[in-house]
Amino acid sequence: MNRYVVVVAALSLALTGGCGSGGSSSGGGGKKLTLIQGIANEPFYISMYCGAKDEAARLGAKLSVQAPAQWDVAQQTQVVTSVAASRPDAVLIAPVDKDAMAGPVRQLTGNGSKVVFVDTELADQSVGLSRVSSDNRLGGRLAAQTLAKQIGDKGKVMVLAPTRGIATTDDRVAGFKEEIAKHPGITLASEQYPGDDAGKATELVNGELSKSPDLAGIFASNLVTGEGAAASLKQAKKVGKVKLIEFDASPKQVEDLRAGTIQGLISQEPLEIGRQGVDQAVNALDGKTVTKHIQTQLVAVTKDNVDSPAVAKYLYKQSC
Repeated sequence: MNRYVVVVAALSLALTGGCGSGGSSSGGGGKKLTLIQGIANEPFYISMYCGAKDEAARLGAKLSVQAPAQWDVAQQTQVVTSVAASRPDAVLIAPVDKDAMAGPVRQLTGNGSKVVFVDTELADQSVGLSRVSSDNRLGGRLAAQTLAKQIGDKGKVMVLAPTRGIATTDDRVAGFKEEIAKHPGITLASEQYPGDDAGKATELVNGELSKSPDLAGIFASNLVTGEGAAASLKQAKKVGKVKLIEFDASPKQVEDLRAGTIQGLISQEPLEIGRQGVDQAVNALDGKTVTKHIQTQLVAVTKDNVDSPAVAKYLYKQSC
């Protein structure tokens, strides 16, 4: 996924465009499921909710959705504590930190809820019945391949990630570095962690452009760091000169791709992650076989294929 501290005023998710709000539900009677997202109002998680909502309705389960206002351990912990007290039958959750959220998630299992991880997960493999996510390490390698092609397989590149400790972005960075090491003409000049702060990301890219005016490319491993990188390139009048590859494919990112601000997007399948998460939760409640690890697909989206029907399912929604 993934993305960050405002006073916790919106612990219940306020999704835009009719996608629901904290405590909103879909489906008929029966099993009660709760989806705890990493952050409210982000297209990736909105899309995940849309997939989960449709699948819950199909299976006759009730689905509520909640999220912290920011990508923040303290805020998500409060959400988890509230959800644990309501004792849903199963919880789908995207932990914002693979270690720090272990204790709060155990509250859920301790209160009898089945737990399925969606998008992100915990380092502790003993917690949770299923993990549904993209192969983020593969996504990082795909980003490196896409960037290498854009810069003619030579030059200096920069990596941006929100913070260490997030399972998804850690894997994306690792995969990117593994692949870049196979390209002797490319040098990793900088690896920066601005938090989930677009302004800080802009500052760090500005600094790198001053230090390395010949910078050829940037890989931004999530939406927010990508926003910061794009803002810096606009300020420096280097849009298109410094190639930018971002993770995810929100409506704004796709718009920027078409405009030439971004040269490539590594897009996931959030709707499918939501659907599969609900399926595994319901299987667990029905005593059926649960698949421990499910990896969904990724695709590199460029200006050449963005309007292809085959790519349409990978582009994120702003509303259901």
